Amino acid sequence: MAAADETCTPVYHRPNARSRRARGGSPRAGSLYWRSVPAPSPKPAGAGLAAALARSRMLNPLAWFDTSVQIEVRRFAGPAAYAEQLSSPLRIAHVTDIHVGRITPMKVQRAAVELVNAAQPDLVCITGDFVCHSQMFLDQLGELIRSYGAPVVAVLGNHDHWSGGPEVREALRRAGAEVLDNAHTTITLRGQPLQLLGLDDAYTGHADVERAIRGLRHDVPVLGLSHIAEEADRLWAAGVPLVLSGHTHAGQVTLARLNELALGRLIGHKYVHGLYGTRAEPRPRGSVYVGAGIGAAVIPLRVGERARREVTLFELGALPGSFAEHHDEQPALPGRPPTERQIAKRIQKVEAKRERRERRARALEGDDDAT
Repeated sequence: MAAADETCTPVYHRPNARSRRARGGSPRAGSLYWRSVPAPSPKPAGAGLAAALARSRMLNPLAWFDTSVQIEVRRFAGPAAYAEQLSSPLRIAHVTDIHVGRITPMKVQRAAVELVNAAQPDLVCITGDFVCHSQMFLDQLGELIRSYGAPVVAVLGNHDHWSGGPEVREALRRAGAEVLDNAHTTITLRGQPLQLLGLDDAYTGHADVERAIRGLRHDVPVLGLSHIAEEADRLWAAGVPLVLSGHTHAGQVTLARLNELALGRLIGHKYVHGLYGTRAEPRPRGSVYVGAGIGAAVIPLRVGERARREVTLFELGALPGSFAEHHDEQPALPGRPPTERQIAKRIQKVEAKRERRERRARALEGDDDAT
């Protein structure tokens, strides 16, 4: 049992096959185990980046690239509102930013699915960025979605629209996932109705909150999904007590709070990683969770405990404080909404990438006709 200043965290780890052979062992599948993790403690005054790097043994640049199969499981209770509306708790698994492609090995992707299935959730929610920069890995994406042992509901992210939103959406639906595009639906889990509200990606200008909340019932519990966490502010006002999101990858470098500096002060995010808002009554406020994600779109850089690949479990119907959690609600950063010019450029980027794909397709057709 963990000491009072520790929490128990399940970790999926697949040992390196080469190192096992060197020890005379044979390759075997990875294992799921619980590891005692010291509770976060305040940093000493004056602790800077150099000290943080020294403590983490990250002075070796090669150690910055995380290609290991190690995924943290972080567990939280849902807002108190669900305890009033649900007769028995529901377990929701949240995964985000899997980025199926060359950057993140499939062994990592499969390990995340196995870890989710081991937790036996009632529902799996995936909040966008299923691919990196192309449609080359949609078959592998379908394989992963079909491997989950619970229903899957999803929303798209900016990388999905950059790579081809219609094609990613269709691949998800063929694999059995329900994709919510500025819409809500009601499903039954353990004999209880649950409304699921999903926003299309706000970063690329596809989110439509007014359309998504139209007809939402207030006598049935509701869970929100949005790739961009800042959309939670408007969903709380509509009676959505919890919103699951992604996009930031927790900054991928969390030492000395570099992620808050980069994503908060420089880019303007209010919510960078983890739990924000309030889960206590009374309403109308709510909470939002920003997942650290599984994959990466550029390099597999993961430095710092908060930056590790992550699966999050939410126990809807359990009261906050009823069990040990990874961390408490955090105050939001000041944030800065995107300007109209930034929004316009993001929308234009989606269109430019679509036109480029069409030109390439026409060029390939021309090559086929010539042969």
